[in-house]
Formats: sequence, structure tokens, C-alpha cells
Amino acid sequence: MAAFTVNGKPVSVKAEAGTPLLWVLRDELKPTGTKYGCGASLCGACTVHLDGKAVRACATPLSAAEGKRVTTIEGLSPTSSHPLQKAWIEQAVPQCGYCQSGQIMKAAELLAANKSPSRDDIVRHMDGNLCRCGTYNRIIAAIQQAAKEA
Repeated sequence: MAAFTVNGKPVSVKAEAGTPLLWVLRDELKPTGTKYGCGASLCGACTVHLDGKAVRACATPLSAAEGKRVTTIEGLSPTSSHPLQKAWIEQAVPQCGYCQSGQIMKAAELLAANKSPSRDDIVRHMDGNLCRCGTYNRIIAAIQQAAKEA
């Protein structure tokens, strides 16, 4: 049994300690905004926060979440009012939208640590979160916009 907090709510799950956090979130706890992309920690579609740090849920074992806070895209803002979520819409970032929750969660980690990132800071931080639609320029613009509003 693993006990931790998801989006501010305490949870207990009965699963093997090595089960990827992604599957516990999606299959057991049901917030499905966190996506399965590659399963090898290479694309970032499954990015969530573990005690405020962005991690790849597909490669993070359930045991790593024990006693910690997990935040998914649903927990960032249930009403989509987070500055990043608003900027994402205003900048028309999503095309297919599949990677966007992971992109936003990675960007949220950056803005929590750096309220005024340069373009280079953004590019460096977001490196490794892939977007098959190639909306990288709009992702950068949205992060810059959100930084001004946060």
C-alpha cells in the first residue's frame, strides 16, 4: 500500500512498488490528463510534479511517490485559470494537444523557480519535452506571456 497526495487529496493505492506512477495515476486514480507518450522517459508527455519537481511519470516508480505530493495537470488549476493554461490558449499552442499537459507541467516548474526566464532559459528548461506538431515557437511565446502575468 502506498500513501501520498494527488492534487491536494490524500490517496492510498495497492500496487507493486515498481509500478510506474503514470499507470497508477491513469488506471487507479483516474486523472487522465497525464499522457503516455513513449514509456521510456524520452518525450515528456507524462510529466507531473513530485513535491514541485517535474518528473516523467512513465519512469517514476510508485515507491518514489510514497509520502509525497503529486500534482498533475488537473491539479495545476481545475478551472484552467493558471497563467500558463490561459497563455497556451491565447497563443494557440495546441494542435493535436497530446503533449500539452506535459509541456505545461514542465513550464510550471520553470516559472516556479524563475519568474522572469529569458528565451534561452525557456529553451534550455523545456529541452526534451517533445511536440510532434512542432509548436515550439508558440510554446516559448506562451511561457513568456505567462511569466509576465504570473
